[in-house]
Amino acid sequence: MNKKHILLSIGMLCLLVLAVHAPDVFAQSALQNPLGTSDLRVVIGNIIKAALGLTGVLALLMFIWGGIQWLTSGGSPEKVKAGKSTLTWAVIGLVVIFTSYTLVSTLITALSSGTVE
Repeated sequence: MNKKHILLSIGMLCLLVLAVHAPDVFAQSALQNPLGTSDLRVVIGNIIKAALGLTGVLALLMFIWGGIQWLTSGGSPEKVKAGKSTLTWAVIGLVVIFTSYTLVSTLITALSSGTVE
């Protein structure tokens, strides 16, 4: 017998041992659901809430950018107008975000429990 046959025999023996003990290993380590729920409505609601949270971060960045534009305008009417416009649209965006969050939260609550709280 050469080395290849010996290594192949050892490998086959290891696979046989693994095949015999595999059901015990898989029974001990059950997979956990990383989402925390299997209800599709709740999962979609969480995704929408996360997206609305990201848009809130973008609105905050627009507030900062509008403030920087206004502060660095140096009295130039066009730059002041651009900064004010950015701040105005950021406020409008926040109103839309809060309204969307409220509607989505109410809708998900109604779909999940059957009642509106």
